[in-house]
Amino acid sequence: MKRVKRRYLALQLDSEALPSGKEFIDAVWGAVTKLYGEHGASLTSLALIDYDLDKKNAVLRTNLSTLNMVRASLATITSISDNEAAVHLKAISGTIKALHQKTR
Repeated sequence: MKRVKRRYLALQLDSEALPSGKEFIDAVWGAVTKLYGEHGASLTSLALIDYDLDKKNAVLRTNLSTLNMVRASLATITSISDNEAAVHLKAISGTIKALHQKTR
């Protein structure tokens, strides 16, 4: 069986409001579903690894094969729970340790 390669994305949330982790991941899932449908969204294996409300940072995990799909979907997010918002990609890495080193 072949091992699934994953990528970790460091994100910066630009919003006046402070959405919860659930509201944030729901917005990401909604964006992916809107662009690629249910089947495309299921291929991404998205997971919220870390969410820092104070710094407005998040870490997402996705499959390497669907990385570009997730990146395109993040660019389409304009609101989170009826508040204007934007999500900016800070770094991408194959491990969480290397991701934290890149974002220092």
